[in-house]
This record gives sequence, structure tokens and C-alpha cells, in this order.
Amino acid sequence: MLEFLNPPFMQRALIAAVLVGITAPAIGIYLVQRRQALMGDGIGHVAMTGVGLGFLLSTNPVWMATLVAVAGSVVMELIRWYGRTRGDIALAMLFYGGMAGGVMLINLSDTGSNANLTSFLFGSLSTVSEEDVTAIVVLAAFVVLVTVGLRRQLFAVSQDEEFARVTGLPVRVLNLLVAVTAAVTVTVAMRVVGLLLVSALMVVPVAAAQQIAKSFKVTFVLAVVIGTAVTLAGTVTSYYQDVPPGATIVLLAIAAFVVLTALATPLARRRARGGTNEPDRCTLEVPAARRAKDDVQV
Repeated sequence: MLEFLNPPFMQRALIAAVLVGITAPAIGIYLVQRRQALMGDGIGHVAMTGVGLGFLLSTNPVWMATLVAVAGSVVMELIRWYGRTRGDIALAMLFYGGMAGGVMLINLSDTGSNANLTSFLFGSLSTVSEEDVTAIVVLAAFVVLVTVGLRRQLFAVSQDEEFARVTGLPVRVLNLLVAVTAAVTVTVAMRVVGLLLVSALMVVPVAAAQQIAKSFKVTFVLAVVIGTAVTLAGTVTSYYQDVPPGATIVLLAIAAFVVLTALATPLARRRARGGTNEPDRCTLEVPAARRAKDDVQV
């Protein structure tokens, strides 16, 4: 019944899937709060250059992609600070250049191939090696440490930068930390979900959780639960049906969003008829954050 646990490659893939299911929504909730839902997609394009460099230099593509993605995320954040009206053009050039550079480097490398390129773009179960699992575990630990350990500070910055600055928080440092953590998450997820689809796993579970959750804490926990469930289900489905894991996982996440939206609609109508005036989920927790002013000081 649990025969999918027997192949070593599936054991590695399932470990990676669990870590991806935890880390992607954990950082994604802050990106959604900051209205930067597509940031993961842009970082994924840049990370492709790191993958290409990994093949060209015969090093682990995960670690090389991490270095390049982190550097790209820092550049993205600097553009956001100083780019002003021309910032969108600079970001577009960065994203498209990253993808084009990665494709070119993979084709120039001796070990690069269309199969390798496809596995990184859309995910692949059989290509997750023991070295990849080690890298993913280390990087996932960093993401969890940041997103959970600094949740009050990151929430304050993501919700209201001006308030966070007044309370004495290092806003730019925290913004940079969010960008770097998002970059690390992209490289954690690329083996299972793929670089082109990782952004969906950062956003969709959070959007699904927001349909029924009324606080940031509940949304965070529920998004991680949904993310873990769909990555595990998608990985197992991919094994039995021989379908791409990344696409399967994203479609399951969207299905979860649709189901929770359908469940939430009657509840919202019932509250409206009852005249209740409850806060709108996790996006209106500024008063709660301000009451915790002393807690977010660093």
C-alpha cells in the first residue's frame, strides 16, 4: 500500500516535498502582505543563471543557484528602494536576462541537456540527489528560523513600514532579509516544484488560508498545512501517474483555494445577514501589531 516509500529517489523526493511545503508558504505570507506576490517568480528567473553556472563549473546547482538568487534578490530590493519610475524596466531586464543566461550556460556546459533544464524549470522526482537533500535541509532550516523567529518584526514591516520605522525597527535590513529568504526558498523548492512554478506555491496556499482564517497566526499555520499537504499529495500522484510534480502540486493548491473559497462564501453571507462586523482576516491586524509595540522592538 505504501510501496511509493520503497524507492530511494522517492524517499528523497518526499523529504524535499515536506520542506518545500513548509518553507514556501512561510515566506509567501510576508510577500502577500507586502503585495509582492510575484517576487518569487522573478527570483526563479534569476536563479536559472545559478543553475547554469553550477553545470558549467561542475558544482552543485542548488548551492550555486542559491548564491545567484540571493545576489539577485538584493539587487531587486535595491531597485525597489532607488529605482523610482525606471525600476520596472530594470527588474524586467534582470528577470529575462537571468532566464536567458541560465539557458545559455546550461547549453554551453558539458553536463547540461534539455532534460536537466526541464527538471529545474518544472520539477522532477528522480533528479533529487542525496547532496540536494542535504542542501535543501540546511536552506529550509534557515527559512524556518527567519520566518518563525522574526515573525513579529517581519509582520510589522510587511504590514506598515512607517509604523515599523517609528518603533525603531531596522526596516531596510528586514526588507532585505525577506528578499534573501525568498531567494533561498526558491532554491529549496526548485527541485520539486520547478523554478517557473515556485511562486505559485508561495502565494496560493496563503490565499487559500486567507479565505477562512481571521488572523495572521492562523493564516500562517493553515497556509503551511495546505502547502505541506499539496506537496506530499502532488509528489505521490506524480509517482503513480507519471505526471510532472510541479504542475500537479500547483493544480492541487489551486483546487484547495477553490474549495476553501466555496466554503467561506456561505459563512461570509451568514455573518453579513447577522450584522457582525468582524475584521477582514489577516490583512487588518495593524491594531494588534501596534498593541505589540514593545514586542517588536529590536
